Formats: sequence, structure tokens, C-alpha cells
Amino acid sequence: DGRVHGYQCEIETSDRKWAGGIYDEARRGWLYPLSRNEEGRNAFKPGEWNHYRIEAIGNTIRTYINGVQCANLVDDLTAEGFIAFQVHSIHDEALEGKIVKWKNIRIKTSDLEKERNRVADHAPEISYLQNELTPNEVRKGWRLLWDGKTTNGWRGAKLDGFPQKGWNIEDGILSVSASDGGESTNGGDIVTTQAFSDFELSVDFKLTEGGNSGIKYFVDPSLNKGAGSAIGLEFQILDDKKHPDAKKGKNGNRTVGSLYDLIRAENFENSRGKNFNGIGKWNNARIVVKDGHVEHWLNNVKVVEYDRWSQAFKALVEKSKYEKWKDFGVIPEGRILLQDHGDQVFFRSIKVREF
Repeated sequence: DGRVHGYQCEIETSDRKWAGGIYDEARRGWLYPLSRNEEGRNAFKPGEWNHYRIEAIGNTIRTYINGVQCANLVDDLTAEGFIAFQVHSIHDEALEGKIVKWKNIRIKTSDLEKERNRVADHAPEISYLQNELTPNEVRKGWRLLWDGKTTNGWRGAKLDGFPQKGWNIEDGILSVSASDGGESTNGGDIVTTQAFSDFELSVDFKLTEGGNSGIKYFVDPSLNKGAGSAIGLEFQILDDKKHPDAKKGKNGNRTVGSLYDLIRAENFENSRGKNFNGIGKWNNARIVVKDGHVEHWLNNVKVVEYDRWSQAFKALVEKSKYEKWKDFGVIPEGRILLQDHGDQVFFRSIKVREF
């Protein structure tokens, strides 16, 4: 359609300080925001000449500003393309007439490995490989929690084995089928066969219009043996615009990314709203748990933070739908769960590392 698209190394002077991050123009949006790279955020110097270095080698893209690493991306969607310099509309009259200048533009396309910069500790690797670990992830203790092909490592939350209906595996995607929109009324929730205590979990998910699901953790399948979903802390997955649950609960605490019915998800980085890619597009949920401290991240932007052993958390539970469940959210270890809420939702690239 003539629209330029592809990887974009950001040049910007806004307060969020994401210069050097990687945006996927006209496709997937932000791939590498600098929300997890504080040192990289301070590399760009507004009003001065800044030296950019971009290393695009194989399936990796690494960016540097003034010698400071900003992005450390692994992605295999596009292997080649032309180089462009962008003219971008800002929609801010106060910035009318501002100028961007470039100079000393050079490129090298051979013998790249020997001149490659060393990866900085402050720039975490973010990978978009599907159901595959990078060598760096393996070294850091990551493993696939779902292998992309089988039901190994998973079972029904209220079954001895994997559900015989309601869940599908096709082309490296695990999906829950649409049914009546009820909690666990078709195939039912699925849980890991292993219990976890301190961990970091990453899951790609894609919602259909009006969809509802969730990723639960510290799940005790024995708590609720009756109707409905198994009980545990929940990273909410929801179409906030089309599903009525978004308006229930308190102060938006049932919207996407929230700690369901307890803490509303909100952008910790800036006032631009949650970094949600949209319905029908892949989004990433990241849950980090260590020594009682818990974080929810949506597309690499933190949206929830709490201490599950604190008095504040206890007070939230006492005023929620979970008040009747003994030791809710504070058990030492529990299963990880993908929810069947009667709507079609897709999952892939489910990986975990334990601390």
C-alpha cells in the first residue's frame, strides 16, 4: 500500500525518554520501549549532537546512543529492507518549526561480528521468537513452560489429565475455544503440573473482540472444587471496551493487566495510558514474583506492583470477592493457570524462570 513499515530506532525528546528504543512502524508498535533500561533512557542529550549506532546482525538489533546501549532486541519478522530517515508529525503547535539534523551517516555490511559492541548488563534482552529460547535466555535459566506442540506439563485444573475439549493446539498456538462466556464451563481452566514460588513468567496472548480470560498464579486447585474457575492471583486478560466486566469491581480493577478485583492496572511510565496493542494483536504479559514482591508488566511497561505479604494486600483481599478463601494469595507456592472464560483467546511463547 506504499506505507513505509519496519523497525524504527526512536529519536525523541519527550519526558518518557525512549530515544534509542525500537518501534515497529505501521505494524506491531513498541517492541523495545526503554521502560526496563534506566541507563539507556538518559543517553540522549536534547539540543546536542547525538551519536547513534545500530547493529542489525542476524535476528538481533542492538542500538546505542553516545556509546550507551539502549535496545537489545531479538526478532525474526523482517530480515532485510531499505534505510529511511523519518519526517514525523507531532500534533503539537508548540513544536512547529523544530528541526532534526543528521550527519556522518555510514554503513558497514560485512565482517560485522568482530566490531560488534559488547552487550551491556543494563540492557535486558527482549525476544519475540515464537516458542523458542535464545542462547542468552537459556543461560539465564529460562525454559519453555509450553513446548508449542503438546500438552506436556499441563492438565485440567479439576482433572487428572488435559481437557478433552475446549482447548486447541495449532501452528504453535494454544487457544481456548469460544463457548457460552461462562467461567470454566467448557473445557475448563488448565494449570501447570509443577508448582512455583519465586519466578518470572512471560506469556504472549491475543484477544478476540469482547474476550475474557486470565493468567493466574499461586493457584491451589483444591480450593474450589465446585463450579467456576480455580482460585489464585490473576493477571486479567480482557477486552476493556467490549466486555462488561471492565466496568465492574472497583476503580477499574478488572481491566486488562490488573490484579483482578484487587489492583487496577495503570501505566507506571507516563500518562499515555496502558501500552495495550489492541484486540486481534499479540500482547505480552510478564509477571515477576520474588520474596513477596509482585509486578505485572504489559508489553514491557509496568502496570501493577504490590507486596503479597503486606498488610495493605491483606486489606484489599478482605474487601474483595476472595475474602472467603483462606490464605488467598499468600501460599508459599502454587500452580500457574490459563483461564477458560468461554471466549476465544490465543496463547504462545509461554516461558518461565525460577529464582
